Amino acid sequence: MAANEKMEAFPSLSTQSHAIPETSAQNTTRRRRQSSTLGGDPRGDTGAGAIATNLGTPSSAVSAPASPSPADRKSSSEKRPRERKRKKALKLFRRWKRMSFRHTWVNPLILILVVLSGYFVSPGKHNPLHSALFLSYANPPWNERTNTIPAHVGNVTQYGKGPKDLAFVAFYTVVLTFTREFLMQQMIRPIGIWCGIRARGKLSRFMEQFYTAIYFGVVGPLGFWVMSRTPVWYFNTVGMYEGYPHRAHEALFKAYYLLQASYWSQQALVLMLQLEKPRKDFKELVLHHITTLALIWCSYRFHFTYIGVAVYVTHDVSDFFIATSKIFNYLDFWITGPYFVMFLCIWAYLRHYINLLVLKTLLPPGRIPYTNIRTGEFATVGPYELNWELQQYKSSVSQPMVFLLLASLQTINIIWFFLLVRIALRYLIKGEQKDERSEDEAEEEDMPEPRMGNGLTANGNVVKPVAVE
Repeated sequence: MAANEKMEAFPSLSTQSHAIPETSAQNTTRRRRQSSTLGGDPRGDTGAGAIATNLGTPSSAVSAPASPSPADRKSSSEKRPRERKRKKALKLFRRWKRMSFRHTWVNPLILILVVLSGYFVSPGKHNPLHSALFLSYANPPWNERTNTIPAHVGNVTQYGKGPKDLAFVAFYTVVLTFTREFLMQQMIRPIGIWCGIRARGKLSRFMEQFYTAIYFGVVGPLGFWVMSRTPVWYFNTVGMYEGYPHRAHEALFKAYYLLQASYWSQQALVLMLQLEKPRKDFKELVLHHITTLALIWCSYRFHFTYIGVAVYVTHDVSDFFIATSKIFNYLDFWITGPYFVMFLCIWAYLRHYINLLVLKTLLPPGRIPYTNIRTGEFATVGPYELNWELQQYKSSVSQPMVFLLLASLQTINIIWFFLLVRIALRYLIKGEQKDERSEDEAEEEDMPEPRMGNGLTANGNVVKPVAVE
């Protein structure tokens, strides 16, 4: 463990070559381990190289005029303080830039502390920052409250909806950005190195998937608990429309829904800033994020949140299993194959079977041919008319729009499921574990293993000395 603590994060960026003498005739070249990898490094996790900060100009390089006039002396004396201030500001900016690339969690933390400080200067609902930290619109009028909350939940405080909720989503997008970067750099990255992951791209993808597993490992069970406190339990499609419009919710439901919106907003930010290396399915991923954010906003604004909570749960649970499956693959665990097959079954059940049940409620009323499965609950359960004054949007106008968004999401899921099935078939037939969505990283540079005094690595393997560039 002591050796692991001393290992460097990434190879030195120096361009000088240092030849390492051969240690033994028994030295062998370490075989490069190749398994499924999912892309390159996030920008903030690569440890950016040093940037020259010596902005001063040597005095010997500047030739002074032979006989400066008094006016020239005065103007130069006035310029020197301004130039020094400018250079100092530029130097500080470059230091901040390097720090931001190396420790990407620092700036979100600073912003969080600024908001918290601004609130606790004068805490209370009168503070404009209150809506960023806490839920807004408690105890709406009786005619706006949802009357279909199950009896076992009790008489809870309900919260309405409004524009202040955008401040809540924005602040917790920053919180989740800090959480992601801090966990990846300070906790997950050392774990990956300790597990022997040497390739830069593989280590980056390991960190991304590990964080994904942590997040969905928390919100997946939380989503089931939230759903159990609604008429939608267990994916009861009729309960999605009973008591519509659902203009208010208990605190737990609203916080869960808005925090999920913050997570997907943060993921869209990662995508736009190219903090993760684009995969082969980059276009599908962009379409998935756009569709997801559109579904979240529309379902919240037009009171289809009971549909949204079911879609959340189906995707969160399956995302946890795909992330853990990739982690096992990176670590070459023996359980990778059986676990992947189990994950495929969970994916097919949640993302396809359950979501197709939701989609069938948006079809015209009737039955699916050759079955007893009823369709059209969207039009037959609860009011079905457009009334802007009562915020009643469940009508023939919104029905095709909701169906189109959910069908688009289902189409993307079907494409991914097809790719996942191909991976499973190749694994069963040829023993390959190649991720169809990932770029080929076989040529990616490995990070050097720390060497001990006897020429062995920290893991006890003999390595053949090479010239390190």
